[in-house]
Amino acid sequence: MIRLSRRPGLWTVLALTAAAGVALALRARGSSVKVALATRRDLEQHVVASGRVWVPTRVQVAAQTPGLVVAVGAIEGQRVKAGDLLVQIDDAEARSAVSQAKAAVDQANARVEQLRRVGAIVATEAVRQADTNLDRAEVELGRVQKLAASGALAQTSLDDAQRSVDLARAQKTAAEAQRIASAPMGADSRVALTALLQAQAQYAGANVRLAQTRIVAHHDGVVLTRSVEHGDVVQPSRTLMIVAADAEPQLVFQPDERNLAWIALGQKARASADAYPQEVFDAEVSYIAPSIDPQRGSVEVRLRVPRAPGFLLPDMTVSVDLTVARHEKALVVPSDAVRDASTPAAWLFTVENDRLVRKNVKLGIRGEGATEIREGVEEGAVVVLPGAQPREAGERVRAERE
Repeated sequence: MIRLSRRPGLWTVLALTAAAGVALALRARGSSVKVALATRRDLEQHVVASGRVWVPTRVQVAAQTPGLVVAVGAIEGQRVKAGDLLVQIDDAEARSAVSQAKAAVDQANARVEQLRRVGAIVATEAVRQADTNLDRAEVELGRVQKLAASGALAQTSLDDAQRSVDLARAQKTAAEAQRIASAPMGADSRVALTALLQAQAQYAGANVRLAQTRIVAHHDGVVLTRSVEHGDVVQPSRTLMIVAADAEPQLVFQPDERNLAWIALGQKARASADAYPQEVFDAEVSYIAPSIDPQRGSVEVRLRVPRAPGFLLPDMTVSVDLTVARHEKALVVPSDAVRDASTPAAWLFTVENDRLVRKNVKLGIRGEGATEIREGVEEGAVVVLPGAQPREAGERVRAERE
């Protein structure tokens, strides 16, 4: 020991020689790479996105007639029932029009009743009287003709008697026409009935205009917005309120169109409102839009919520976790081991006999941190995880399990 300590250079040479030997041995074995095994396990693919609570029936309440607002019956956030008053417009003029139209109906109806009950009787009596007058005139004409033939009367008396007959006959014809006109299907009756129908139509229209001054809720629901106040002068088509009608709430979100092939009706999802992240509830795909949004490159998807929690409000932000596929005992590898995964030519490195081997693979579903391999590698294959140093096929490596 004393002799060696006096020769420190010898120790340095020995250490350097040993280090060189170790380096040569490591180089012979190749550089180390992180690896994982291709294993079988159950795998699910999910589409996760942010969406909103969608109200299927959102009613825009508007005025149909211009006027002064004299009452507003609901405020934002208030629940209303069908028939509840929302907005009342001044109806004084409309009520006056209804009264006037009602008077016209009564008058027209009275005219029809008069023709039916009195007119027919009067017309029949007029015909009977005309018949009597005609008979008398004809009898008188016959007497005058005999006297004129014997020379007892002048020709003027005969002419007068003839005119009396002609007049009586004309009066009878007029009475017959009046009786026919007064009959249920006669001209006078038709005119009277037409006037009655016209008055009734005007009365109905006046009632409609009166009803339009009272704007009511047509569905049970919640008032979302209100943009009218007492004293406002409103015009037709102006939106006064928006009411969310009671209905089963739905969720709507817009995943990337690349996920469209995986989404189908009836798929189950788990969702939660951003305001209540701990409250998770079930949902189900009920609608997939038939077209793509060209600006966003996304597709609209709606989900029904069979048992909606009470805290869901219209337009509330929600997070949706949609399960689009599930394979049992799928052959999987870590997702980051797959190169060019978004292209048809996906591949990965495996370690075989301490060397890198490039494998072209066919991918299946993709879960959280794992990807299914349908073709290209077998169960138990040693796949290489990506590292900072680029690799090439055939390179000698030392596999180190992560």
